[in-house]
Amino acid sequence: MERFKHGGDIYSNHGVQLDFSVNTNPFGLPDPVREALIARTEDFSNYPDPLCRELCSAIASYENVKREWIICGNGAADLIYRICFALKPKKALVCAPTFTEYERALEQVGSEVIYHVLAANNGFDVTDELIDYIRPGLDMLFLCHPNNPTGRLIPNNLMERIMVCAQQTNTIIVVDECFLDFTNGSSAKRFLPEVPGLCILKAFTKMYAMAGLRLGHMIASNTMLIQKINAAAQCWSVSVPAQIAGIAALNCEDWIDKTIRLISEERHFLSSQLEKLGIKVFCSDANYLLVHSKHPLYEMLLHKGIMIRSCENFRGLDSSYYRIGIKKRQENDFLIQTIKELL
Repeated sequence: MERFKHGGDIYSNHGVQLDFSVNTNPFGLPDPVREALIARTEDFSNYPDPLCRELCSAIASYENVKREWIICGNGAADLIYRICFALKPKKALVCAPTFTEYERALEQVGSEVIYHVLAANNGFDVTDELIDYIRPGLDMLFLCHPNNPTGRLIPNNLMERIMVCAQQTNTIIVVDECFLDFTNGSSAKRFLPEVPGLCILKAFTKMYAMAGLRLGHMIASNTMLIQKINAAAQCWSVSVPAQIAGIAALNCEDWIDKTIRLISEERHFLSSQLEKLGIKVFCSDANYLLVHSKHPLYEMLLHKGIMIRSCENFRGLDSSYYRIGIKKRQENDFLIQTIKELL
């Protein structure tokens, strides 16, 4: 399998009726976002604001941070590459397994990548052992909170210790919070005033089901860092539709609360039903589940028009691991019934 292949590749897999390989909001695109896009189609012929001024102001107000702390990008992946190309870390640390684009971006700039391997017998949780890797000479650390593909949050006390160590060693720490809104976890945002090397990544892609529009943002309190990363961007990286959609999404009241309630209920349902079928399910805080099965679930389900995420190309996992996005009850139940029939 291609090393950096991701979920959502419906273009290479024709006939997919249900895509559980992606982790976007099962409610889909919010109606206010859809309406805002339709109302402003005439604006699509204009060049986008390269500085995303209106959008950045809206994000700053929503996140309760300073406007100059915000950078917007063509999804969080764009910002991951910008960070690496702007700062060119000689040595960087990532967990394994975790989102593969950290490793790929680091390799593009010639970084030496060190791996903190997470243990299956510990639920692939990030533990205190990570602290031992944060030493002088470590230029950058990527943390996924909650982690992808495991869905696990980093405990608050451990996150605080990581911040202290990173500050002592002058390590840039990038915390990817793209799935945090699906959980009840705490943002690392509280450390921004005291930790100048902290960069927080967030995305509209997942919570607002805007994967096709591509919109993410970064928050950092170090304005020199912001300037360096901004300088690595292409012009007009955030389209007019994406900027319109982002502003509209921030005004969707109760959207996150409604989503969390659904995810919490359906995560419990899906976990319990999969375990009844003899499939190992790892505990998750997010809107997806990491599972382990002796059966070739990916191939079996694909024949039935259902796609899940093979985790074969995640460092530290193999072809017996799969990631399953959480959807609404009818779709989740259909998945369970299909697996039951196949097994």
